[in-house]
Amino acid sequence: MLYSPKIREEELKNKVAADFFAKYDCTDIIKDIDFAVKLKHSHNSLNFNDEYLLWAEAKSAPSDILVMLTQLVLTIGKARTFNQVLPPKFLGCFDCEKIAFIPYADIQDIFHQNDFNWKAAPSNRESKEFKQIYEKIKQVLTGERTYIFKFSDENNLKLFILKNFLVGKSDVSKIRIDKNNFISIYSKWLEAVKPTISVNWDAAKKKGILSGHFYIADLISDKNTSLKENLMVVLRATRYEMNRHKDEFGAFSSSEVHFNDKQRAHNAFWAIYERPPKEDYWDYIIERQDLLVPQDVRERKGSFFTPQIWVELSQKYIAEVLGEDWQDEYYVWDCAAGTGNLLAGLTNKYNIWASTLDKADVNVMHDRIENGANLLKEHCFQFDFLNDDFDKLPKGLRQIIDDPKKRKKLVVYINPPYVEADNRKGEGRAGVATSAIHQKYSDLMGYTKREIYIQFLTRIYCDIRSCYLANFSKLKNLQAPNFLDFRNFFLAKLEKLFIVPADTFDNVSGQFPIGFFIWDTSKKEKFKEIMTDVFSKIGEHKNKKRIFCYDNEKFINDWVKTFRNSKADSIATIIGVGNDFQNQRLVRFGEPYMKVPADNHNWQITKNNLIESCIYFAVRKIIPATWLNDRDQFLYPNDGWETDLEFQNDCLVYTLFNNNISSKYGINHWIPFIEWDVGAHDKFDSHFMTDFIAGKIDLVAAEPSLFYNAGAGTGGGGTGKIEPRKKTKLKFSEIAKNVFKAGKELWKYYHAQPKCNVNASLYDIREHFQGRNAQGKMNNKSDDEQYNELIGDLREKLKILAKKIEPKVYEYGFLKA
Repeated sequence: MLYSPKIREEELKNKVAADFFAKYDCTDIIKDIDFAVKLKHSHNSLNFNDEYLLWAEAKSAPSDILVMLTQLVLTIGKARTFNQVLPPKFLGCFDCEKIAFIPYADIQDIFHQNDFNWKAAPSNRESKEFKQIYEKIKQVLTGERTYIFKFSDENNLKLFILKNFLVGKSDVSKIRIDKNNFISIYSKWLEAVKPTISVNWDAAKKKGILSGHFYIADLISDKNTSLKENLMVVLRATRYEMNRHKDEFGAFSSSEVHFNDKQRAHNAFWAIYERPPKEDYWDYIIERQDLLVPQDVRERKGSFFTPQIWVELSQKYIAEVLGEDWQDEYYVWDCAAGTGNLLAGLTNKYNIWASTLDKADVNVMHDRIENGANLLKEHCFQFDFLNDDFDKLPKGLRQIIDDPKKRKKLVVYINPPYVEADNRKGEGRAGVATSAIHQKYSDLMGYTKREIYIQFLTRIYCDIRSCYLANFSKLKNLQAPNFLDFRNFFLAKLEKLFIVPADTFDNVSGQFPIGFFIWDTSKKEKFKEIMTDVFSKIGEHKNKKRIFCYDNEKFINDWVKTFRNSKADSIATIIGVGNDFQNQRLVRFGEPYMKVPADNHNWQITKNNLIESCIYFAVRKIIPATWLNDRDQFLYPNDGWETDLEFQNDCLVYTLFNNNISSKYGINHWIPFIEWDVGAHDKFDSHFMTDFIAGKIDLVAAEPSLFYNAGAGTGGGGTGKIEPRKKTKLKFSEIAKNVFKAGKELWKYYHAQPKCNVNASLYDIREHFQGRNAQGKMNNKSDDEQYNELIGDLREKLKILAKKIEPKVYEYGFLKA
């Protein structure tokens, strides 16, 4: 929950009451106390026995918590409010960013001190009394019973209120840490506690000590002696110990690390959370320390934890390809093992090898073995797969790789890191773009060498020939046009594939598919297509999807070249980034002759290519982008669309009522109505669109781009020149007419508003009613219910029109089915 810094205090109090205390009564005004919370079944008027839970000071602008609480205490003490009604469980304060709670019992002694002038003005920060109370409250705030939340931490704040705003409950319930929230709590710890730890983080990092080790120390080391020997950092009440190691006599020695704020932030943070976690979670948290590794380190090491649901499913698929007894008949090597979770469930430990870049991960695997993991210590080892020579491999594994017959029985089973080694400018990440494999096979991989997982796949294919490869990865190696270099040399049979949402994996937030591939690298064939199984986030088999290779296809932005050149006046710039669904949100309009980065497809929309441009826009927009279609490519169409006037006009209507054109950047040529249709109070600056629809505008053919051969490749077998349309009034389908009707009602309502912009576009109308938030982003809804109803009706009619257009997208070859 975020509130604007410009919000008025009364509005802030009302919003806080509605957003966080809706189950309680926040209507009482108690003397000069800004905000009071009590149970709803209490008396309607002030009564001594009312059961209050909170009295709070409120400020609209960001303010110091100590100052606000001091003012509240002086306000209460001056009025002796606690003699008129029962005091609350908590005192507190809030501004537009945060809210703080202190148990009333912890501070009540202040109200009963002798020789204090309670008549002092609470707002006078320079008074002796204000400074005296300030110092006393400051002492309370250093303890672990001050509870501070940002409003953006909405879930934890609501949970705190739910657990603690109960009558008769004297103790304070803290938020318990478990395996589901220990990572999100860590992100808050980084912000609140880490800056107060006096350590040289760069120097510590070189010794393998990261912020996550201090967090783990906070969680469990001070409470559980049995785990201390496994921890690199230990908390000792008011300090940490790090660089812990045993001397020759078995005694520990270490370096001390202190706090730079007398441990205030540390105490305040751990006042909110219960520690240690339940013992049931200790092993899990220690094992999953990989989740606390910083992003750059995780990417290099490949610390991406594979969810157990996909581990189990992948092993089921391997069994379907290799047979039920595959674990006894085949060898398995996970060369990006991390802490080894991908190998959970495998039964024949004598046939399993696991290697990882990080020695700490090897130690975790060894600890897991001591606690029953079905692996051999000798088979779990440190190895940099992208740099180390195979001479460093254990003897047994090296023998398998060197023996052609045994190598055919080797399954390299991995979930490699997905980070890119190079950015689009060819600038490499330290230690990644300079890997031995990056250098050795640079020419072979071409553009694709920028992907770490491609480097893994390349070494496996080239250096461990004829093995089976069972890997998790993105689908770029199958579909992305820029990955042609990889597909040209990686000739292997894709035996089986399933795909799942990427955001089910740790450290992956995007909406795209991740697949599990089973390759037989002994069978040399180029990938063309495969029917894959699709699973939901919870592991339900949803359907099947055909995955295509697009190497012999031409794309929708190639089609653009047949009509992009027009000498007529521009009515807008259109930007068409990429050819796939992942770039859908970047397809948009701009003002005429807008400057656009050279690597983006863009052109000027004129009277001569308006229809083609609207087809392009509608085709790219009508089907929602999802994780499942994220990598699907839009293609050069066949010529069926050229004679389908209803399809053309449907696309025009869809574009007219679903665009980001704004009159702020010049004359708005996209108004689909005339003045008296919508009750405009003045003349429009342009009637281009209504004249175009009425067939009043002369059209000429658009010219293809210079040197462009429209007849090359698949699709678009014409001459490369779009024939001019006849000067005829456009005819619309009934569904398109319904969109016009809904749009007209919206325009009419807008033009009935005082001081409206007569040349407003649809985007301008939305901005007028919906407004923008503090970050400048347009709000999703308006406070005007009639507008919400009108825009909702227009969107519903557009959805129906989109469904009508969708089959034509496949029929005319814009997408493959």
